[in-house]
Amino acid sequence: MWKRSASLGLTLLAAVTLAVSVQAQDDEPTPEELAQSATETRQAVFKLLAFNMGPIGGMARGQVEFDAALAERNARRIAALAPMIPELFAARDTRDFDVETEALPVIWDNMGDFQEKAAALEEAALTFAETASGGDRAQVLGGLRAFGSTCGNCHDDFRVD
Repeated sequence: MWKRSASLGLTLLAAVTLAVSVQAQDDEPTPEELAQSATETRQAVFKLLAFNMGPIGGMARGQVEFDAALAERNARRIAALAPMIPELFAARDTRDFDVETEALPVIWDNMGDFQEKAAALEEAALTFAETASGGDRAQVLGGLRAFGSTCGNCHDDFRVD
C-alpha cells in the first residue's frame, strides 16, 4: 500500500511539474510582444520628458507663471531621464515589428550619434538647471533656447515629423 501511495505521489508530482513547465513556456512573451513592450517603455520615458518640459516651455511662452524652482527641478528630472533614451533603444531593436512609433529606423544604424544627442540633452538640462537655480527670470528664459534646441536636434534626425 505504501509503495502504491508513493508511486502515485511521484506520478502526481511529475504531472504537476510538467504542467507548470508547459505553462511557464506558454507565458513567455513572443518577439512581437517584446517589441510592443519595448516601444511602450520608450514612449513612457518620452511622456515623462514632455511632462517635465511642458511647464518650462509654458514659462517661456508666458502661459505658465515663472517659477525658477520648478524649472530647476524639471530640468534635473530631464537630465536624469536623458541617459535612459539610448539605453532603451539599444535594449531592443524594433524595426522589424509592426509597432506604432515615431522613432525612425536610422536610430539603430547610427546609435553613436543618437547616444551623443542624448548626452547633449543631459548636459543642456543640467546647465539649464544651474541657471534656473539662480532664480533670475531673464537668465532662465534666455538659457531655455540652448536647452530646448537639444530636443529639436534629436527630433530632426531620429523622429518622424
